[in-house]
Amino acid sequence: MERRNFLKLSAAFGATATVSGCGNSGSDKPTEPPKPPVESGEVLNWSACLVNCGSNCPIKVYSQDGIITRIEADHETTDEYGVNHQVRACPRGRSLRQRTYATDRLRTPMKRVGKRGSGEFVAISWEQAHSEVGAKLKQISENYGPEAIYMHYGTGAYYGFSSNVATWGRLLNLNGGFLDHHWDYSWAGIYAACMATYGDQWDSLVGSSLSDIVHSDLFVGFGFNPNEIRMSGSGEGYDFVKALEQNQKGIKVWMVEPRYTDSMRGNEDEWLAIRPGTDAALVEAVIYEMIQSGWVDQNAKSFLDRYAVGYDRASLVQTKAAIEQNDDAFIASHAQYIDPDQNYHDYIMGQGAFAADGAKTPQWAAAICGVPETRIKQLAQAIMAADAPYIIAGAGISRHANGDQATRAVYTLAIMTGKIGQAGVNSGAMPLTYGFGVAGMPTGTNPVDITIPVFTWSEAVVRGETFTGTNKGVRYKVSGTQERVDNNPAALGTNIKAIINCAGNALINQHSDSNATAAILEDESLCELIVVSDCWMTPSAKFADYLLPDSTWLESEDYASDSYAAGQMAYATFMSTSLKPLGESRSMFDICAGIADAMGVGEQFTEGLTGKQWCEKLYQKTREMHPDVDMPESYEAAQKVGVFRKYMPAPYVAYQAYIQDPEANPRPTLSGKFEIFSLSLARKAATWELPSGDQITPLPQYVVTWEGYEDQEAIDAGYPLQLCGYHTKGRTHSSFHNVPWLREAVEDAVWLNPLDAAERGINDGDRVHVYNPRGTIELPARLTPRVTPGVCALGQGAWYQPDPSGKLGPSGHVVDIGGCINTLTKVHPSPVTKGNPQHTNRVQVQKA
Repeated sequence: MERRNFLKLSAAFGATATVSGCGNSGSDKPTEPPKPPVESGEVLNWSACLVNCGSNCPIKVYSQDGIITRIEADHETTDEYGVNHQVRACPRGRSLRQRTYATDRLRTPMKRVGKRGSGEFVAISWEQAHSEVGAKLKQISENYGPEAIYMHYGTGAYYGFSSNVATWGRLLNLNGGFLDHHWDYSWAGIYAACMATYGDQWDSLVGSSLSDIVHSDLFVGFGFNPNEIRMSGSGEGYDFVKALEQNQKGIKVWMVEPRYTDSMRGNEDEWLAIRPGTDAALVEAVIYEMIQSGWVDQNAKSFLDRYAVGYDRASLVQTKAAIEQNDDAFIASHAQYIDPDQNYHDYIMGQGAFAADGAKTPQWAAAICGVPETRIKQLAQAIMAADAPYIIAGAGISRHANGDQATRAVYTLAIMTGKIGQAGVNSGAMPLTYGFGVAGMPTGTNPVDITIPVFTWSEAVVRGETFTGTNKGVRYKVSGTQERVDNNPAALGTNIKAIINCAGNALINQHSDSNATAAILEDESLCELIVVSDCWMTPSAKFADYLLPDSTWLESEDYASDSYAAGQMAYATFMSTSLKPLGESRSMFDICAGIADAMGVGEQFTEGLTGKQWCEKLYQKTREMHPDVDMPESYEAAQKVGVFRKYMPAPYVAYQAYIQDPEANPRPTLSGKFEIFSLSLARKAATWELPSGDQITPLPQYVVTWEGYEDQEAIDAGYPLQLCGYHTKGRTHSSFHNVPWLREAVEDAVWLNPLDAAERGINDGDRVHVYNPRGTIELPARLTPRVTPGVCALGQGAWYQPDPSGKLGPSGHVVDIGGCINTLTKVHPSPVTKGNPQHTNRVQVQKA
């Protein structure tokens, strides 16, 4: 019996025992779960776990005299999967009592008195905080222009109404505007890959729904790991497991990953232990097998001719002629960058213009990616034999140097099957999930008409005045999510002089090269004002000039949607509270209202409404958005119910409408089709200014990168191991790091293959130094065959903590005893998106 089937059978027996033990043995109907008892004096309120895991799970908060007594998860329904299943919170949500009352909770407004990063502050009144922050924001806007005020990326609280984006965006727009960013730290690479291949960045989240796997006979996941990232009882991890259980097609599961993840355990048939950053090489070898065997000509060529451009020379000749005739002058201008000799067929087969490079054979790929040649051929055979292959790229493969190329390669593999649009087949993108949209507070108009890539902010502090569309990816806001605007002339024109950092730890912890970033932030002649609004003294909070304590969501009246990755079930939580906010903490709405009042725009900011009145107003708009849900007439009544849910009516099949009628439903690419040869990237390759060694290619090509597997210079310098980060079950990014429960349950340790550990004399549990030219971190080592030889793996998000004693590590830097992986990552934006390539690193490991 296969291991997966054995585990399924064991789980079935376990479930049977559970059901028969808690229900009426004579009833076939689901049993309503028992309600936890409410102790005398306890009050129950609904809230949610609002961090950036993609689920926003509802939470039941029990309290007494304004203090939390316990936390419970959703168990309100009969829990019928696909009908009304429960949105059970993971251990992170269940630890919210501990997090709310953490010892590093911020309780009063504070002003810095020591060096930035030292954590030395004095308490001030809210009146002083409002007045001084408001005055400084007005002064900086007047001196440098509103584009010198940057609102940073923060995802530590996913509220509906009192969010950082809504409240601070509204405030800053009343001050004349601010510099915003595009992309995000998670998905910059997949956004660019989707824009280049399918036309719109949001196509990255519009793959076939996971429930459609019921129709698939093959699943191939590249860096796909929902069971650790999306652990909610209504998240993608649960959907993935249930979809495999319900499949009746004898589905085979192949996972491609440097680390054996919890998404594989009991689910996979095959694990291809690939080297980080080499997914595109593996894909190219698979496609070589598909072409050279004649399979593409027999099974997919007609699909490629009709729905895609760039597969062969004839396709590009036709596309060039069509683009030249386009009525839109900007689109027509791309024709000059289309070279029919640069087609995908010739690239893969090593023919024509690519003859000197050779064919992308399994033998060639095996030497790069570490997957044996025979296994590559087996994967190719599995894909060619499948009637309905579900192929997907997780976001992790995009967070490498040239990671958008790896993602494009997986999309191209899906296109090359010729089966996109059929039931059970995916486009390579992450799955569509259902959503319960909620209305938001309007932020007003921001007159600053450009944005910068989010990962470039630290460089913009130093040399933002040199930022343009061609050298740093500056974009006009009107360009939106598609490549139909000429962003090349865009320019920033100033350095960043003020940073607003709310509900986020990317100021230092989640950015790259923490030591170098700290040096930039410490220099007060560069950035003149840093405001941090948060609930805890995070590493980023220590770099603030003003600390404005936010109340937690458990202490707030607000509402929350189901976020962006909650799976098949859509839901919204209308939050109430009986808690006393700790100390003098306030909601971000009240914080911004106070600053607005000090700036003389208080009435414009609040419109005469309290926070709860805004919730009522926006609730009525939300109610109008969901006529199919029985929602009470008032926000207050909805708060008593707590959670409202609805289920995805039918599986979604990616691009089905386009395949059925491509003329009526063209793609928003420049050609109107799937683009294997990207017209927009061909133009960028010809017109952008790139650092030495960076490369943009119109085809999805494997590219040798700095600190990748083939970077011999880094190896010769003494850094033989590839370090790859991953998401742990004990944090959401860096959120929850300060909860001892979770640190005990999920250890922060570097994973080493026993072969690599033996070479270094490292035993399981030894404390080690992991280092490179950027820094040194210290933490335990765990030896496991679950990580590929030559690779070490480390959960991201641990808090940056330079040793207070000043102890130096092998790199010559003060040792980071917090174990933050970004102490070691490089600030080297990826060529296309200028996004974060934080999984591409070379390191050495030795005993501490």
